[in-house]
Amino acid sequence: MRILLDTNIIIHREASKVINEDIGQLFNWIDRLKYVKCVHPVTIEELKKHLDPEVVKTMTIKVSSYNILQSVSKLSDKVKEISDRFDKTENDKNDSIVLNELYIGRVDCLITEDKIIFEKALQLGLKDSVYTIDTFLVKILNENPSLVDYKVLAVQKEYFGNIDLTSSFFDSFREEYADFNKWFLKKSDEIAYVCRYGKDIGAFLYLKVEEKNESYSEIIPPFKPKRRLKVGTFKISLYGLHLGERFLKIIFDNALKQKVDEIYITVFDKHPGQKLLIRLLSQFGFIFWGLKDTPTGKEQVFVRDFRHYADKNKPKNTFPFLPKDTNVFFVSIYPKYHTELFPDSILRTESNLDIIENVPHRNAIIKEYISHSLERDLKKGDLLIFYRTGGYYKGVVTTIAIVDNIKDNIQSEQEFINICQKQKRTVLSDNELKEFWNRFRKLKPFIVNLLYAYSLPKRPNLKKLMDLGIIKDFEQLHKGFVKITLNDVKIVLKEAEGDESIISD
Repeated sequence: MRILLDTNIIIHREASKVINEDIGQLFNWIDRLKYVKCVHPVTIEELKKHLDPEVVKTMTIKVSSYNILQSVSKLSDKVKEISDRFDKTENDKNDSIVLNELYIGRVDCLITEDKIIFEKALQLGLKDSVYTIDTFLVKILNENPSLVDYKVLAVQKEYFGNIDLTSSFFDSFREEYADFNKWFLKKSDEIAYVCRYGKDIGAFLYLKVEEKNESYSEIIPPFKPKRRLKVGTFKISLYGLHLGERFLKIIFDNALKQKVDEIYITVFDKHPGQKLLIRLLSQFGFIFWGLKDTPTGKEQVFVRDFRHYADKNKPKNTFPFLPKDTNVFFVSIYPKYHTELFPDSILRTESNLDIIENVPHRNAIIKEYISHSLERDLKKGDLLIFYRTGGYYKGVVTTIAIVDNIKDNIQSEQEFINICQKQKRTVLSDNELKEFWNRFRKLKPFIVNLLYAYSLPKRPNLKKLMDLGIIKDFEQLHKGFVKITLNDVKIVLKEAEGDESIISD
């Protein structure tokens, strides 16, 4: 594959100061996959215009190791049309010249951080061939799982004092907060959530509960008195593993346990990773509140209402609370799939050493469940109670989930596999997906996208479920989705000593 690197990517890579710390990971993957790094002649000319002659000299030497295109292609009619509409400056025209090489097929894809190029690419039908640093990393990690070192410890709680403050992972914090090191050292006896990639830190989360008398004088508009969970420090540098969702679930689990009214986070909107974080927060109900003054600029403040309310039409916005006015289904899942899909619902009899690797489907809040059930009338906001099969005494209910959407009427085996593997949210391998598709000639499987909402503290077994009248007989367990009632959910929560307040008021 020939990859054309825009000028801003070269600057990211070869500048003396690291602008985007994911650039090293990007180039590492390009080299591992033996892709050809191409640079356009106009990029060379743009680099020569730098004001510092020493920088120009250094950049010229470094760029000479890339594959520089030896000619400039004539603008195609379509690109010229787009250029006439969009381009106002010489840099704009150069961007069109670069994009033209992709349009005519001299290169296979373009990596850039330029928003205008993305607009042009959309007009040219090239949006699937133009990437940012982060979206290209997501693509590579999704397409090459066998090349990823997944031997990574799962999220663990660690004392600040045991975490290497000198790690380059924290450099972005040091740039944004002058007193970061001092603050970090004072937290030595407090707990943070950490995920490691080999020996390196790949994700970090610090949470703090704040009472109603907390001062918020630096936030405009000011907060009203409430018990809040502050997401104090949150960063992820590993993409394609759904770690953002994994950490969001940790945030929501703690908010539920601490019985807070609101969650908030302050974040700069400077780096691609921060922009991805803001996008993820917005998907799960965080809204922009205002700004917070800091010595290095203004942070954006995002807030998530955490009062006990659930919207069945927008379940991600009110996750993990369960709506009342909806249907409830009982559904079975085999042991070999259960803990792979729902790692927080692990049984005491299972070894957690078997699930310490960061596999995407384990980390995700949004999961894909595949079924051949005759009952297919599931809708957004419906509740699912998962039963881990095992017989009269060993079969137990473990998990409550919320339906996000259904994908039915899939036309072919390949379409089915493509849907399932695109986001890495299913536990099934390609071969297992093929087996599921071909199991019945006329009854094809469908996909349920669900939100992994709640793991039950204790696990009522099948005998108890039958004694309580929730399950009538063994036959029900083989029918796929079996409709039960909201009162059954309340009974299960009570028997499991769960948090009954998770059902919306």
